[in-house]
Amino acid sequence: MRVVIADDQALVRSGFGMILAADGIEVAAEAANGVEAVAAVRRTQPDVVLMDIRMPQMDGLEATRQIMTEGADDTRVLILTTYDLDHYVYAALTAGASGFLLKDVTPEHLVAAVRLVRAGDALLAPTITRRLVERFARRDQAKAAVHRDLSELTPRELEVLRLLATGLSNAELADRLSLSPTTVKTHVARILSKVGVRDRVQAVVLAYETGLIAPGSLGSGGPI
Repeated sequence: MRVVIADDQALVRSGFGMILAADGIEVAAEAANGVEAVAAVRRTQPDVVLMDIRMPQMDGLEATRQIMTEGADDTRVLILTTYDLDHYVYAALTAGASGFLLKDVTPEHLVAAVRLVRAGDALLAPTITRRLVERFARRDQAKAAVHRDLSELTPRELEVLRLLATGLSNAELADRLSLSPTTVKTHVARILSKVGVRDRVQAVVLAYETGLIAPGSLGSGGPI
């Protein structure tokens, strides 16, 4: 696994780099601003980018947008922030980021998050993120039209997406719906394919923006 660390603070970059390296994760490049981050991704094609939000020359939001627009299908972006309800974080999620971490994350959580995202899952945790989605997600008719109002989803898939958006894990979804974990994984994979999103974070954002689930209806599930 190869990671790019983008942060304007050298101490943060070196600290995260040592944590990842100690767990056998290669730091392919470091970047002090968004311009360097985009260039590093083009050059190294990493699996994951740890992206700070507030950086000089180009912020993490624009850098994420450019990376995703350029079709880095195999690269996932995790947003780093010191703010637990920064509206830029939600904008980054809609730009294609696969989740976010606070900079005071524990070493264990950092490594687990990178591996989770690399495996094709997404980090929507903990409660902070769900509050953030509730606060900033709005019904978006334009996006609903782009995704055909979720019309390609079966009733069961709509139910799975609705529950997924409350923060339930696959195991919790399986228990709630009396399905096997394998069946739940199949439903989730089909949902992502049909609505044309990269991962579960994007699916959750879409569930709010299309009005499938309304702010205030989030459950108590953990990381998804």
